[in-house]
Amino acid sequence: MARNTNVSSISKARSIQEMAEFWDTHDATDFDNQTQEVEFNIDLCSRRHYIAIDPDLLGRLRELAASRGLSAGSLANLWLQERALAQGNRSHFRT
Repeated sequence: MARNTNVSSISKARSIQEMAEFWDTHDATDFDNQTQEVEFNIDLCSRRHYIAIDPDLLGRLRELAASRGLSAGSLANLWLQERALAQGNRSHFRT
């Protein structure tokens, strides 16, 4: 693994492995004086929708997607969009 030249501010780790080893043996509450409060937002409204796919079909989809350098989800979305557009539902999809 290539070593990162950045240093973690608390652990002084130079790699993910070193950082993991540090935090395996230390407690974050011991470093309260070295941390600062931050604010961030989390969007809990996922735009993903899950559907059941036959396991054999999913296996084939994964193989085809990998051969094209895509994820199975990306290829499925492309194919579903093409099929929906062919059925005349053009106004519901971005191209």
